Amino acid sequence: MVAAFFGSVARAQSPMVTLTPAVVEAGSPELIRVEAPAEATLSGEWLGRELNFIRGRDGQGWYALAGVDVDAAPGPSTVKIAVRRGGGAVSNLSRNVEILPAHYNTGKLTVAPKFVSPGPEALQQIKEEKELKAKVFAASAEEPLWSSSFRAPVTAEATDSFGTRRMFNGKLASVHKGMDFRAKMGTPVRAGNSGIVVIARPLYYEGNCVIIDHGNGLFTQSMHFSRIDVHEGQRVSTGELLGLSGDTGRVTGPHLHWAVWWRGAYLDPAKLLRLDLSGVR
Repeated sequence: MVAAFFGSVARAQSPMVTLTPAVVEAGSPELIRVEAPAEATLSGEWLGRELNFIRGRDGQGWYALAGVDVDAAPGPSTVKIAVRRGGGAVSNLSRNVEILPAHYNTGKLTVAPKFVSPGPEALQQIKEEKELKAKVFAASAEEPLWSSSFRAPVTAEATDSFGTRRMFNGKLASVHKGMDFRAKMGTPVRAGNSGIVVIARPLYYEGNCVIIDHGNGLFTQSMHFSRIDVHEGQRVSTGELLGLSGDTGRVTGPHLHWAVWWRGAYLDPAKLLRLDLSGVR
C-alpha cells in the first residue's frame, strides 16, 4: 500500500496525482490526473462524491472531471483514490487539498412579484419541477458522453455573475449558480459539448429550459429560451443548435443563463471553459 499525504495546493504536488487548476476554490471545476498503468482500474472519492476515471487519449494517465460546489466551506479536504493492478494489488493514494474561499459580488434585481412570492399553484409546480430535476440528475449516463474541451453556448459577451449573492425585490436572497451571457433576443444557443438532452421544456423559474447530460454526473443547463429546437432523449453534438435565447422565466431582460452541475455541485462555467480537455477524450 502506498500513501502520500500533502498539505495545501501551494505545496509540492504528488508525482502520482495532480489537480488542474492547482488553486482550488469554492465553485471550481477540477481535472484530476493520476499516473497509473493502462491495465489498472481506478476508483475514487472527494467531498462525498464518486470519482470516475477514464484513460486519457494522450495515453499518459487517467483522468476524472470533478469539482467543488459554489457553497462549499473553505478548509482542508482529501481526494482518495484506489489504483488496482493485475493480480489484485491495490495502491491507495490520498491527496490533501485546501479549498479556498471564492470572492463573489452582491447584487440587487427587480423581477415580477410572482417570482418572489409564488402562489399555491406555482408552489406546487415548483415542487414538481424540483422532483423532476432530482430524478433526472440521479440518472446520469455511466460513461462520459462529452469529448474534448467545452465551448461557450452563444457568441455573446459573458458577465462575471457566477456566485453573486442576489436580492430579488429586496426580499429573496439567492446565490447565482450559473453564468449569464448578454445574448439579445433570438441569439442561437448551441450545445457546449456532446451529450443527451434530458429536459427540454418550460419551467417556472428557468423559463424555456434545456438540460444536457454529459455523463458521469455532469450536466449543463441553458435557461430563458424564446424557442427550443431539441427534444428530450435527443443526442446532440458539440455546437449543435438547441434553440434561441429569450426572456422567459425569472429574468430582467433577454439573456442566456448557463449552469454546470456535477453530482450535486454547481461549478463555475467560466472555469470549465478554460479547462483544456483535449488530451482526455
